[in-house]
Amino acid sequence: MSLRNIHLFGSPVLRQRSPEITTVDDEVRTLIADLFETMRFSKGVGLAANQVGLARRVAVVETDEQHSYALVNPVILERQGSVKDEEGCLSIPDIYGDLERAERVVCEAGDENGVRRRIEGTGLLARAIQHEIDHLDGILFLDRVGPFKRRRLIKDWEKGRKGQTGYIKELAAEGAAQG
Repeated sequence: MSLRNIHLFGSPVLRQRSPEITTVDDEVRTLIADLFETMRFSKGVGLAANQVGLARRVAVVETDEQHSYALVNPVILERQGSVKDEEGCLSIPDIYGDLERAERVVCEAGDENGVRRRIEGTGLLARAIQHEIDHLDGILFLDRVGPFKRRRLIKDWEKGRKGQTGYIKELAAEGAAQG
């Protein structure tokens, strides 16, 4: 397992629809392990492969010890209810917005062994599943807020990045410094 660098808002890979995984092999299992490690290090509740620069239809979510899932080729089968809540993203650090998501979802996805399973989620788990599947479709949470709010959040993002260049947050160096 190793930390992967996170691609930030503006990186083209975040806008790509990730292609399906045809076979869950050791390379995919390593990617899943790295996604979990990177997500935990960054104190997130989900991370998609394109957020680490790989357009692959793989994501992970973990809201607590009992709700930790690899999502290979995930598909939402059911959505129920609606709830508005604050959301953020590891690819857009320190920017948060309120948006509506389904309150409950049923998702089908492969696990780290390629076995398809159904995952039912409510609350934060439902929000995280929807957020990560959006990433795999090239959609950011900013795309789901109103136009005025989106402009303000993007301005806040640009203001916070004043003087910074590039679209990569290097975690490997941070991890080595802490380890």
